[in-house]
Amino acid sequence: MSASWSIRRRALLAGAALASIVPAHAQVPRGELRIGFQKGASLLLLQKAQGSIEKKLAPLGFGVKWVEFPAGPQLLEGLNVGAVDIGFVGEAPPIFAQAAGALFYYIGHDPAAPQAEAVLVPRDSPIRSVADLKGRKVALNKGSNVHYLLVKLVEKHGLRWSDISPVYLPPADARAAFESRNVDAWVIWDPFLAAAEKQTGARVLADATGVASNHQFYLGARGFVEKNGPVIRAVFDDAGEKGRWLKNNLRAAAEQIAPLQGLPVDVVESSLRRYQFDVRPLSDAVLAEQQRIADTFHQLGLIPRRVVVKEATWKAV
Repeated sequence: MSASWSIRRRALLAGAALASIVPAHAQVPRGELRIGFQKGASLLLLQKAQGSIEKKLAPLGFGVKWVEFPAGPQLLEGLNVGAVDIGFVGEAPPIFAQAAGALFYYIGHDPAAPQAEAVLVPRDSPIRSVADLKGRKVALNKGSNVHYLLVKLVEKHGLRWSDISPVYLPPADARAAFESRNVDAWVIWDPFLAAAEKQTGARVLADATGVASNHQFYLGARGFVEKNGPVIRAVFDDAGEKGRWLKNNLRAAAEQIAPLQGLPVDVVESSLRRYQFDVRPLSDAVLAEQQRIADTFHQLGLIPRRVVVKEATWKAV
């Protein structure tokens, strides 16, 4: 027997041995879904912790890759440059992204959660109303849902945008500035909101009740969505199932999510209570509200051109 034949024979035997221990139905994924997420996206974190999306996509031959971002605007940038295929963000980031020419679709949303975003001040702050923010430094993540909240609160209390001094910082840097008193107030969403309340004694000056709905949106890169409808529908179905489970198992969900958010379980549970987790397709009413937000940003000169939100809506869920 020649040496080359001996080598080939050993290779064939090794392949046969490997085949005997790998299930016949196992397949190498033919595609990959890259999911952009933030630590504040509790439902996605639950899906990540439980591996439920991976299970849904396995029969479709798709694997999953999770890519973390500090906030919605950065996630939208990742979607725009092709680093991720889908993501979950608040109201404002997709408007800024659409105005910048990003190609994506709204593919679903969660119901309003106005108590899950708020303006915080230190417990002993002399600031007692939004009107007292005049001339004050206010930290916020530029282009996030809280950007719109602050715009509407300022307007509601008779101030102009120029009456305050916005300090644009991502959540971690904003909290540091808030705790060190380098800013006078901080506009933030859950779970960072609940963490600041419980860990620093921060006081809620105003939340979004009666001012902004604070919807959360599922977005997808247009090219990916148009070619992979079954994948999007599977993710959508899984979000619905996990949302229902979460609402009926808040403590258990908080225990699974907490390690991924790096927060105590009680903080996570408090933040979960302020969301509804009931994913659904976009309605005309939600689209109209999102359009009002876009128009407000355009009128204030915060985006360079008017956008038509409906043009970025996927109807195939």
